[in-house]
Amino acid sequence: MSIYVGPAPLADYLRLGEVSAVIPRPIPLLDLHAQWKLIRSEVMHEIERVADSQHFILGEDVAALEQTLASYCSVPYAVGCASGSDALTLALMALGIGGGDAVLTAPYTFFATAGSICECGARPVFVDVDPVTFNMDPAQMEAAFRAHPDIRAIIPVHLFGASADMDPICAVAAKHGVPVIEDAAQAIGAEYKGRRAGSLGAIGCFSFFPSKNLGAFGDGGMLTTSDALLDRSLRSLRVHGSETRYVHERVGVNSRLDTLQAAVLRVKMKRLDEWTASRRRNAARYREALGQSGAPVTLPQEQSYQTRCVYNQFVILGPRRDELKEHLADAGVGTAIYYPIPLHLQQCFAGLGYHEGDFPVSERLAKESLALPIYPELEHSDIHRVSDSIVQFYRQ
Repeated sequence: MSIYVGPAPLADYLRLGEVSAVIPRPIPLLDLHAQWKLIRSEVMHEIERVADSQHFILGEDVAALEQTLASYCSVPYAVGCASGSDALTLALMALGIGGGDAVLTAPYTFFATAGSICECGARPVFVDVDPVTFNMDPAQMEAAFRAHPDIRAIIPVHLFGASADMDPICAVAAKHGVPVIEDAAQAIGAEYKGRRAGSLGAIGCFSFFPSKNLGAFGDGGMLTTSDALLDRSLRSLRVHGSETRYVHERVGVNSRLDTLQAAVLRVKMKRLDEWTASRRRNAARYREALGQSGAPVTLPQEQSYQTRCVYNQFVILGPRRDELKEHLADAGVGTAIYYPIPLHLQQCFAGLGYHEGDFPVSERLAKESLALPIYPELEHSDIHRVSDSIVQFYRQ
């Protein structure tokens, strides 16, 4: 007897009596193999071209990608760097944030948002997130400024590919005379009232980690700005603070974007909007399948100001989250928890003085959130299978 892994002409096997078990085809959280099949020949051509040139650091490919990304984000300047984490650190350095300063951000995000603040010698100050958007709650910012008058910058996060409510955030920033750094690591192409992420603050920070909507073959990052002086500073800081070789005007870091990564990203960039449209279509299908199902889950809700969500992740909230995750795994469906421990409860930040209960929305999201597959190559039937498995779990 054989084991059938769908999809395939199962009826033929059944007639022959050769199937002892039917195992559904796995649906991973992210399937980069499917993307690779579509772009392999073009990417390999570019890799060979760069290898033949023997130029691997910065160079024309990086400059071309920077120009493309700047145009895509509707800003005059973009600066490539080694990772999204480095992008945040470089942004803070360029704005002069350092020892004795505090930076306001959200506790429900990836670690790098707060980690970069500490790398600059500054201190993260947290404000809770909105329960609907999962992004920084502007209504709580003024209280944070009153409690922490040393706040010198704000880092809102466009979490999961949906923009934070930037107008009120920027209004508070302007009132207190501090810059806004957009953590747009998950939000390339996202829009706020028709304006692109990365064009809304002093500096925007992007990640090209392989799982991102625009992912490299390793780490990579980009900074965007409309300020010529910040552009010049960022370009210097990424090469040890040097504008002229072996002359160092300031202390910087080594954070250059590899030529190979830029070449790969230039191939992928041509397909980004197509992939984003597929992600948005898949999100709509989840809403259709789960919205009227009766399953007690909360689905992502696009706000009127979020004129383009790009769905780096499709995150639902539901009771018995860990049991649901296990049930989906048994059904062959990959999921992930973003993020199981909010930053204010991380051991390394214990010295900041926060405690459980300080940010109840972030803590609830950490206990109830679950990311479902949303990658562009998902089949319509895959989404129905994931949705049906969720409904089945809650009917047990």
